[in-house]
Amino acid sequence: LEMEIFQYIDVHQSDFIEDLKEWVAVESDSVQPDLRKEVIRMMALAANRLSALGATVNLVNLGSHQLPDGQDLPLPPVILGELGKDPQNPTVCFYGHVDVQPAKKEDGWKTDPYTLTEIDGNLYGRGATDNKGPVLAWINAVETFRALKLAMPVNFKFVIEGMEEAGSVGLEKLLEEEKHCFFSDVDYIVISDNLWLSNKKPALTYGSRGNVCFFVEVDCGGKDLHSGTFGGIIHEPLTDLIALLDSLVDPTGHIQIPGIYDSVAALTEEERKLYESIEFDLEEHKNNSGVKKFLYGTKEEILLHLWRYPSLSIHGIEGAFHEPGIKTVIPAKVIGKFSIRQVPHMDLSVVKQQVVEHLEGVFSKRNSPNRLKVSVPLGAKPWLADLNDPLYEAARRAIKTVFGEDPDFIRDGSTIPVARMFQTIIQKSVMMFPIGAADDGEHSQKEKISRHNYIEGTKVFAAFFLEISKLHQHLHETSNTETNN
Repeated sequence: LEMEIFQYIDVHQSDFIEDLKEWVAVESDSVQPDLRKEVIRMMALAANRLSALGATVNLVNLGSHQLPDGQDLPLPPVILGELGKDPQNPTVCFYGHVDVQPAKKEDGWKTDPYTLTEIDGNLYGRGATDNKGPVLAWINAVETFRALKLAMPVNFKFVIEGMEEAGSVGLEKLLEEEKHCFFSDVDYIVISDNLWLSNKKPALTYGSRGNVCFFVEVDCGGKDLHSGTFGGIIHEPLTDLIALLDSLVDPTGHIQIPGIYDSVAALTEEERKLYESIEFDLEEHKNNSGVKKFLYGTKEEILLHLWRYPSLSIHGIEGAFHEPGIKTVIPAKVIGKFSIRQVPHMDLSVVKQQVVEHLEGVFSKRNSPNRLKVSVPLGAKPWLADLNDPLYEAARRAIKTVFGEDPDFIRDGSTIPVARMFQTIIQKSVMMFPIGAADDGEHSQKEKISRHNYIEGTKVFAAFFLEISKLHQHLHETSNTETNN
């Protein structure tokens, strides 16, 4: 059966690439207001493609949102699609997005970003890997079953949005509203909106760090002052702020806020072994960063500190003079900006409290008459899945079938709000199932997906449908047997 499916996909790969070319040609940039009509057009294209499969498609209107300039802009609809209602089959819900980051040829692209161009087996174009290619690979896999007139091994539900690159505006509210309706019979949720860690070895992602951002404001008065007239006789806000920022993290990267590591789970031996087999080129990662030396020297230490331990990064200072040359001014108000990538088991509210108490303690010891204000403009929680879940076993088997090797089980050092959102609201198993390689350059001027990954990714999704169906039925039979006994 798998050979028949794979053969069909190989024969029709040119058709699948043409479909991707059509989708990439749409400038569905959700960030720029003047391109919102293109995003809405992209949603209609995706909806039509699902309808052609025989899916029931509902384009849910989310209304509008207000821009910083006060303008109201219509939100693109969210696609809720459904195909199959066999009570004997598991129901798998797939999430993806078809909006993209901004792109212009003059930004440094060698090819037109909205013309899919194949060079040396790579398909270059904005959205090729993030996320139009993976969304189409999933649809192509479903289409293959339909074309071969094969019985669908699972029931499908699709959630496709057009605002992911702009913060998924309106999605969380929709999930809350539909959790007892559209999502009531969903068994598993799959998200394919990330990349492998390696250029060649497949991976499955089971966790990501959260992120909480802080503003630290120090204010001395209503106006900037001349350093010749007032320098040396006042408590300067920027001096206070630099002392506060310097107190946050030491030269080894260790966060110096008391209690910040208390909730970090201890590393088990079983978990440590996962890191040993992961394919990760330390030198390549170093070259990509443009730095000469990392804080840690081994693959395991680097990955642990990227994925499993919290980190603190200082991002900038607002209010200080930053233009070329010298301006001998004492700024009246400065705002330091930093963030903490927190890991599972760290409580967001506790982290906020620890940071505020630490900064207030450091500030009080300076005996400064200036005013201190700490605020939190943004916070997103970490996400962690269970590697023993049937989802991961089914995906592992599918990858072994298509790629001939077991995948790396990886985490993501950045934040994936949508995974946490689905897991928290829908209360079902969530898996990140990437098909793009580490060098796909999402958001960059070289974004691409290789022909190999796009076509083999379509195969691996098709194989996954078969594997999750078998595992689900086995679990159901085992559960019935235990109940009867």
